[in-house]
Amino acid sequence: MSTGEADTIELESSSHIQVASGLDTGDDGHLSPTTHSNSVYETRYQKSLRHYLTREALPKESHYRNLNSIVDGSVRPTLDDLHNNTFRSEQQRHAGVDPDAGAKNLRGKVIKFGWLEGVYMRCLLNIWGVMLFLRVSWMVGQAGLIYSLVIVVLANVVTTFTTLSMSAVATNGRIQAGGVYYMISRSLGPEFGGSIGLMFTVANSIASATYIIGFCDSLQDLLKYYFNGALIVDGGTNDTRIVGTITLIAVLGLAIVGMDWVTRVQMGLLFLLIGSQIDFVVGAFIGPLDDDEKARGFVGLSSEVLSLNIQSDFRRDDNKDQSFFSVFGVFFPAVTGIVAGANLSGDLKDPADAIPKGTLAAILTTFITYMIYPVMIAAGTMRDALGDKTLFVENMDNTTNIWENPTFSDEYCYKGGEGGTGNISICEFGTENSNQVMELMAAWGPLVYAGCFAATLSSAIASLVGAPRVLQALAKDKLYPGIYGFSKGSGANNDPVRGYILVFVISLACIMIGDLNVVSTLLSNFFLAAYSLINFSCFHASLIKSPGWRPGFKYYNLWVSLVGGIMCLAVMFLVDWITAFITFLVIIALYLFVSYRNPDVNWGSSTQAQTYVSALKTTLDLNTVEEHVKNFRPQLLVLSGAPGSRPPLLDFAHSITKNISLLACGHVIQGPQTQRVRNTLTRQAYSWLHRHKIRAFYSVIEGNNLEDGARNLFQLVGLGKLRPNTVLLGYKANWRKCDRQELKAYFNTLHEALDMYFGVAILRAPQGLDYSQIIEDEDTPVVMNGNDNSIAQVTEEKPGQSGANQLTQDGTDSEASSPPGSPQAQRAAAVSDETDTADNHRRTSLANLYRGPGGVELSKDVLNNITMFKRKQKKGTVDVWWLYDDGGLTLLVPYILNTRSQWAGCKLRVFALANRKDELAMEQRSMANLLSKFRIDYSDVIVIPDVAKKAAESSRMEFDQLIEDFKAKSNEEINKGNEGILISEAELLGQREKTNRHIRLRELLLENSRDASLVVMTLPMPRKSSVSAPLYMAWLETLTRDMPPFVLIRGNQTSVLTFYS
Repeated sequence: MSTGEADTIELESSSHIQVASGLDTGDDGHLSPTTHSNSVYETRYQKSLRHYLTREALPKESHYRNLNSIVDGSVRPTLDDLHNNTFRSEQQRHAGVDPDAGAKNLRGKVIKFGWLEGVYMRCLLNIWGVMLFLRVSWMVGQAGLIYSLVIVVLANVVTTFTTLSMSAVATNGRIQAGGVYYMISRSLGPEFGGSIGLMFTVANSIASATYIIGFCDSLQDLLKYYFNGALIVDGGTNDTRIVGTITLIAVLGLAIVGMDWVTRVQMGLLFLLIGSQIDFVVGAFIGPLDDDEKARGFVGLSSEVLSLNIQSDFRRDDNKDQSFFSVFGVFFPAVTGIVAGANLSGDLKDPADAIPKGTLAAILTTFITYMIYPVMIAAGTMRDALGDKTLFVENMDNTTNIWENPTFSDEYCYKGGEGGTGNISICEFGTENSNQVMELMAAWGPLVYAGCFAATLSSAIASLVGAPRVLQALAKDKLYPGIYGFSKGSGANNDPVRGYILVFVISLACIMIGDLNVVSTLLSNFFLAAYSLINFSCFHASLIKSPGWRPGFKYYNLWVSLVGGIMCLAVMFLVDWITAFITFLVIIALYLFVSYRNPDVNWGSSTQAQTYVSALKTTLDLNTVEEHVKNFRPQLLVLSGAPGSRPPLLDFAHSITKNISLLACGHVIQGPQTQRVRNTLTRQAYSWLHRHKIRAFYSVIEGNNLEDGARNLFQLVGLGKLRPNTVLLGYKANWRKCDRQELKAYFNTLHEALDMYFGVAILRAPQGLDYSQIIEDEDTPVVMNGNDNSIAQVTEEKPGQSGANQLTQDGTDSEASSPPGSPQAQRAAAVSDETDTADNHRRTSLANLYRGPGGVELSKDVLNNITMFKRKQKKGTVDVWWLYDDGGLTLLVPYILNTRSQWAGCKLRVFALANRKDELAMEQRSMANLLSKFRIDYSDVIVIPDVAKKAAESSRMEFDQLIEDFKAKSNEEINKGNEGILISEAELLGQREKTNRHIRLRELLLENSRDASLVVMTLPMPRKSSVSAPLYMAWLETLTRDMPPFVLIRGNQTSVLTFYS
C-alpha cells in the first residue's frame, strides 16, 4: 500500500476507522497533521506508543464509560502511575467491574430496536388511542371547528415542548433502562425520580386495565349493533371481567414471550389502526351510503355544513356545563403517549438518537391527522340528529338542503342533552350526542371498531410492557425498601418477568372493578406530572450551566422548557383540580419519603450542581455583608485529629454550633503523604461525621509537629468570611510525660491562635477525650508514611495500645491533634465502596454507635464517658467563672449551651472577681445589671473577694510537685535548644502572684463548683516571653484537675455581646 493510502474498518454503528499505512511528512521531515472526520482515528503505532515509548494511554471510550470500568482489559493510568513512576498489579488495575458486563454473558438473542420500530411506532400506537375514535367528534360538536383546532394546537404545543426537553435530557449522555424515570432521576436526583418512577409504575399498571376495559366496552358495542345485541353473560360488568381477564392473560403471555413478539404484534395493530383511519377518510369522501346514515347525521362533505359547525355550542354533558377548558381537558389525553418509546430505552440500539427522532416524528404525524379529522367531521356531520329514518325520508322533499331536514332541528329533536320535553325525543346521534361518528362516516364501520380495538390493545400492551421496566430500574437503585427483588431479569434482554407478574396482579384487580372512569383522570395527571418534571429538568440543567450539561440535541431552550412545564401544570388543573391536588400530595409524600431515606447515590444531578451554585453565590454574597456584634456566632475550628478518635470533643463542639454555625475539624499529620492517603482520610472523616449526624467540614494538613500544622490550618481553613473565629482543642493530659518538644508545640499552638486573633477554648473531661485506643475503627485506618500507592492491609495493633479499662487521662496521647509518629504497623485497609456500604449500616442506639476492638460491646462506664456530651445532662448548674473581660466569649458559649436540649436542665451560675472586699455588694449588683442588659438568664451571681489571698501550704506543695521535673538547676542549663520547656527561678519569682492566684482559684473551684455539670472559666493569658510551657500547663492542671468537665475560654478581646438593639 502506498503512502497516503489507508485501510478502512467498518463498524456496527456505520462509522469507520481509517488506519493510516503511512504518514505525510513536510519538507522539513516533520510529521504534518492531516484532517479526519469525527469518526476517523489514526491507529498506526498505537501499540508501540503504549508499550515501548510511553506509559500514557490514548483516548478510548472505555476510559469514560463509567468509573472503574474494565472493558477491553486496559485502564487509564493514574496520576501516581505517571507522576511517581509507580506500577500497579493487574489485580489492582482491574479492580473495577463494568456493570454491563453481566448482561453480555446472558444467553439468548439480544433484541435491540431502532428509532422506527422502537420509538416511532410505539408513540403512534399510544397517541392514536381510543380517544381518537370516541372523543374527537364530541370535541367538534361542543367546541366547534375553530376552537377544536386551537385545542389541538395547544395540546401539541405542550407535548412538543416536552419532547424537546426530553430529547435534550436523553442526548446528554448514555441512557439506560428505565425511560422517564431514568432521565428524571439522573437529572433532578433520586427524590423526584423515585416519586415519578413509582407513580409511573402504578399508573401504567392501572392504565393497562383501563385500556383493556375500553376494549371490552367497544366489543360490547360491536355485539350490540352488528350481532343483534349478543351477550356473553349479562352484557355488563361480568362480560367485562371475563373478556378483560382473558385479554390480560394474552397480553401477559405476549410480554413474557419477548420484546420481539411484542413488536410484531404491535406492528400488526399499527397497520390495523392506520387501515381504520384510511377507511374513515375514504368513507368521508364517498359520503353517506343510505338514508339511515343520513338520518343519523352524516350528510356528506359540504361547506354549508362546515359553516354550521364553525362556532362553538357548549352544552351540559356528563352532569356539568362544558367550556373550552373542560373540552381541552377531555381531549388532552388523546395526545399523550410521547414517552412510550422512552420507557423502553434499555431496548433501543441508540436511545440518544432514537428518542428525539422517533418521538418528534410521531408528534408531527399525529398532529397532521388531528388537524385534518376535525375538519372532515365538521364538514360532514350534523351536531344533532334524531336517527329516525322514516321521518327523515318523509321530510326530504320538503327541504331544499339536506341539513335543513326537521330531524336535525328542535322541532323533532331535543338538544338539551339530558331529557326530552313533551313529545320531542332526545337526539341520540350527531357529534354532540354520539361517540360513534367516525364509525358512521367510515366506508366500512366494523373496520373502525377494529381500529378502536387496535388502539386499546396496543396501549394496554405498551403499559404492561413499560411499567415493569420502569419498576426494574427503580428496584436496581434501591430507593424504596422491599422492591429490590424486582430488579432481577431473565434472558438475554433482561426481561423483568417478576415485574410482569406484579403488574398483571394490579391490572387484574382493577379489571375486576370493571369501571375506572375516576381513576383515568388521575392517570392523566400522573403522566402530566412526569411531563412537567421532564421540562423542569431541562430548564434547571440549562439554567445552572453545569459543564456536564452537553446535550447532543441542540433544538431546545431553557425558557421553552419552563413554559412547557408550566403548561403541563396548568393542564393538570384544567383537567380536574381535585385530582391535580391529589397528584401533588402523592408526589410530595414520595419525595419526602425518599429524602428521609437519604439513598446513597451519586448521579451528578442538576440539583447537586444547584447546591454548589447556591453555596458559591451565598458565600460570595457573605463578603459584602458587614459584620455586627449581634450576629456574632462562635465558628469553631476543632483540632480533633481524625474525628472518630475524639468523639466527646466533636460532640461538645457540635452542641455549640448545632448546624447553625461553622464547625471545621482540623487534622495534622506528619508528611509527606500521598494524595491517595489524604483523600482516604477525608472520605473516612466525612463518613464518620455523616453517620454521627454532625455537619462539619474536615481539613487534613501536613506538618512537622502540631504547631506547624495548626499554623497552616489557622491560615487556610475557611472561605471569605465563612471562616473560624474560635479554636477548640482538647487538654493535653499527658503534658508531664510526653516529649518536651511536643509539649512546646502544644503551647506554641495557643500562641499561634492568639497571634491570629482567634478565640481559644480548651476542653478537659474527667476521663479524657482520646478514645482512639478503645473504639474500633468504623473505617479501617490508613497506613501513614508509606511509599505504596495502594493502602496495604496489616493486622498488628497500634504500639502501646491499652485496654478499655486502663484508659486514664495521663496515659492517653495528646487530646489535641498531635500528629502521629511513624505507625508503620497500624492496621489499614483498601478503600472500597463495598466495604463502606457493608460496615456503615444505620445504628439506632448509643450502645451500638461505638464498639470495642473486634466488635465487642463496651462497658457502660466507658460508653457513658464517650457519649457524655451527646446525652441529656442531669439537672445541675453550669458554673461560669468570668474572671476577666475577654469580649464576652466566656459568657456567650455557656449561654448558647444552655439553649440546647442537652443542657436545658442546667442553670447558669456566674462567678466574678471583686477589686476590693469593701466593693463586694456593688460588684455583685453591677454584674447582675450587666447580665440583665445582655438578656442572659442566670440563677445566681457570686462575687469572689479574696482571690489574691495566699493559698494554703498544702495546695502550694501540690503545685510544686507538678513543676518539679521542669525546674532548671541553673541559668546555664537554659539554652536555645530547651528554651521555653524549663522553668527558671527568675520565672517562678516573676510569676509568683499569678501562680498563687491560680492555686487560690483551685481552692475556690473545689469549694463552689465541684458538683457542677460543667465549669467554664476564662483562660489565663499565656504571655509571650513571660511564661514557659510547663509553668503555664501547671496552671491549667491546677485549675482543672479532678473537676467536672471543664472549658477554659479566652476571647480575642473584641466584643461578642451587646445590650443595644
